[in-house]
Amino acid sequence: MLIGARGSGKSTVAAALAARLGWTCVDTDALIEARAGTTIRAIFERLGEAEFRRIEAAIVDEVCGGSGQVISVGGGAVLSDRNRAALRRAGPCVWLTASAETLAARIEADPRTAQTRPPLTARAGIEEVRYLLAQRGPLYAELASLTIDTTNRSAVGVADAIRAALAAGSPRVEDV
Repeated sequence: MLIGARGSGKSTVAAALAARLGWTCVDTDALIEARAGTTIRAIFERLGEAEFRRIEAAIVDEVCGGSGQVISVGGGAVLSDRNRAALRRAGPCVWLTASAETLAARIEADPRTAQTRPPLTARAGIEEVRYLLAQRGPLYAELASLTIDTTNRSAVGVADAIRAALAAGSPRVEDV
């Protein structure tokens, strides 16, 4: 289970880790978009955040019941008590971190962000990232069995670090 802010590398690392483990990669945001037939941004614009979060909770419940999969959940999934309970039951959560500056730069560099992801506050760029980290950081920390800083690391390097830490018994929180 990979958790963390937008831009932390969850989707990319999930694919690399799943390939290394021979498991299925499940990205809840991609699954939501596939089932809705539209982008998360469009869901927010047409139906609102509350409806998006309802859809997200149903998807999180569904995928957390499986096995043999690496799951990447949307950055805001941790806002829901229901989702946090499902994530706890599903197995170890790995919190992928990076500095606010790194996250903002990655988000800005991703050409899909403006098309597929909604703004989540009235703030822009790094100010939004800082605000969301302050809001969500304690929730990520509460769930994390393992914390890995993805700054200046490749997805494969992060995947290998996760695999090694989990094989070693994954302490409550280990900064790798």
